[in-house]
Amino acid sequence: MSSSAETSAARRIPTFADVLAAAERLAGQAVRTPLVRSDVLDALTGGRVFLKAECLQRTGSFKFRGAFNAISQVPEAMRAKGIVACSSGNHAQGVAEAARLLGFPATILMPSDAPAIKRMRTERSGATVVTYDRATEDREERTAALIAETGAELVHPYDDARVMAGQGTAALEAFEDLAGRGIVPEVVLVCASGGGLTAGTALATEARAPAATIYAVEPDGFDDLGRSLATGERQRNSRTSGSLCDALLTPSPGELTFEINRRLVKAGLAVTDEEALRAVAFAANELKLVVEPGGAVALAALLSGKLDIAGKTVVALLSGGNIEPEIYVRALKG
Repeated sequence: MSSSAETSAARRIPTFADVLAAAERLAGQAVRTPLVRSDVLDALTGGRVFLKAECLQRTGSFKFRGAFNAISQVPEAMRAKGIVACSSGNHAQGVAEAARLLGFPATILMPSDAPAIKRMRTERSGATVVTYDRATEDREERTAALIAETGAELVHPYDDARVMAGQGTAALEAFEDLAGRGIVPEVVLVCASGGGLTAGTALATEARAPAATIYAVEPDGFDDLGRSLATGERQRNSRTSGSLCDALLTPSPGELTFEINRRLVKAGLAVTDEEALRAVAFAANELKLVVEPGGAVALAALLSGKLDIAGKTVVALLSGGNIEPEIYVRALKG
């Protein structure tokens, strides 16, 4: 599934130095998203919560960070062969836009049930979309076939050192902004799928807020990372579809990401679709932010009391805002 360039550049465990290098590459390209807080949220949770609004990031999610950092390191000689990625939508959009900016053609493998708005925006950035049935087809095999056909560079959605480092810049910014105000977080909550954002966040936390405890948050029934952390070995989900949190549905944690997360992440938390929808509604009503269900699970964990944060300072990521209109209406109607 890997080209030789992808193998040498991506198949390794990143360090915090990689996160710092990614921040330099992303300067002027990624949005430095704000930290948002709410008196209402603090009153409900008993803590002091700062939300990193990556729903305001370019392409609507943190995924642009890792995609741009990865593609910017692809050798010039690979440009004509282009980029291949597999994604339910947010990584697809990030890769498509980063490839457009850097002059690479991109082919994206997307599940046939991916939200239409995510496919439309991926194609709008100039990428070619190829679909598959995630319930019956193996996306790894389909991706490998595309690479064999095109000779393109793989930009994996999470198990890629370049991607993990890029994702870690979101937390790095949050810690820098808090440090400027003399604030040190005690708890970090991050939305988790294959673990790329979690791993990047963990590297940044270890370096900039080493006393903080990190929790990964997943959809109920798709908590493979949480179960993996509990057992010390990578676990698989019994299914790969069936949640409104489409951005967070992967078969199992990444091999590379888990090497970081098993060392640095305390535990996993899981929220139901309904809890995620309530968090979407809270973000809209109280924060005036559009957040998709998968991007709201860290907030959902706080609102539903999955973790006692009374008296603590918390950073939680709102990882994406690419929500289908009908799901948004459902959330707002309650």
